[in-house]
Amino acid sequence: MIGFELTEGQVEIQQKARKFADDIIRPVAAKFDREGTFPMDVMEKAYKSGYFTAFIPSRYGGAGMSVLDYCIASEELAAACMGVYLSIFVSNLALHPIVEFGTEHQKESFLIPFCRDFSIASYCLSERAVGSDPASMEAAARLENDHYVLNGTKMWITNGSYARLFLVFAQTDRAKKHRGIVALIVPGDLEGIRRGAPIDKLGQRASNTTAIKFDNVKVPAENLLGGIGEGFRKAMAALDVTRPLIAIGAVGLARSAMEYAVAYAQKRVQFGVPIAKHQAIQFMLADMATEIDAARLLVWRAAWMADQGQKNTKAAAIAKAFAADMAMRVATDAIQVYGGMGYTTWHPVEKLLRDAKVLQIYEGTSQIMRMIIARNLLKELPLKPESLSPGTGKGIGDT
Repeated sequence: MIGFELTEGQVEIQQKARKFADDIIRPVAAKFDREGTFPMDVMEKAYKSGYFTAFIPSRYGGAGMSVLDYCIASEELAAACMGVYLSIFVSNLALHPIVEFGTEHQKESFLIPFCRDFSIASYCLSERAVGSDPASMEAAARLENDHYVLNGTKMWITNGSYARLFLVFAQTDRAKKHRGIVALIVPGDLEGIRRGAPIDKLGQRASNTTAIKFDNVKVPAENLLGGIGEGFRKAMAALDVTRPLIAIGAVGLARSAMEYAVAYAQKRVQFGVPIAKHQAIQFMLADMATEIDAARLLVWRAAWMADQGQKNTKAAAIAKAFAADMAMRVATDAIQVYGGMGYTTWHPVEKLLRDAKVLQIYEGTSQIMRMIIARNLLKELPLKPESLSPGTGKGIGDT
């Protein structure tokens, strides 16, 4: 049986998130985008509302939300400001592997304190020359007695200036490539951690992005997440769950762009009538609505599969690729509807276009998503011997 109606609890989640977005995020979004500064006050309020601890079970003090439930909330947060939402999301990205793969000692040591006092977490996978190919990372972790010695620089780290906890991926043996990667839970106050200056970005400027250098940082061996050589698998498993959350952010962003375009089209008059009366504009708005709905359903499917414990790698990649590309199309068309006004900073649609672009890059580029989709498709539909047999030579309609 298939149903698309939200449960009473999900409607409550949606309404609560929408109110938070409208009351707390939206009024300050333009200011923090313009200044490129980090909205700490907003983050503290988001933390108190449970959005930083969404996946942490209630027994550790978290919100204990399902992936689908958090997607419903996330669309509303991202619709107000994708940059603000990104910083909230990345904390969940860093904590989710601990929830899924951590020992009981690790959960009690890191999740309970995180839920007790306002904290921010970061996920450290990418490096300056390492994005889509994590096996080539240069950050190294060397085991010495009861601790790992961590060295290397991570790049594009969201929340880097403020994180009290890092989930860091490093190589123990570069010859082993993926199998040499480990995941380490690294408290932010350890000696040898150097935080770079905030990076000035085109979009999502309310999110904090830095480089993080680890210089002979001694990480207790008990902070190893999973087994030796399991780091890459843990990273990929986390992305299968969190890619739908970036995809739903794209949906929220695109929804805002569409809503602005619809409102503007109804008040902007050309040739004696609102431009919303012109078929050319109507078709653009109709395409926006169609693609936004399609993206949302793809995300919900991927999230539902994750909640059911089903392997959702392909579904998550489909949702992320489609939603990211869709957000760019919708934001671009929203500016087109606005005309010259859309190209100025006087109206909010130019921010949405800037925020949308990086959705096609982080959490896996749109090209990498297509590679994942194709790879899984080829496994599901292998070439069958009979497909290579000679045909009958008859054309369509021949008997």
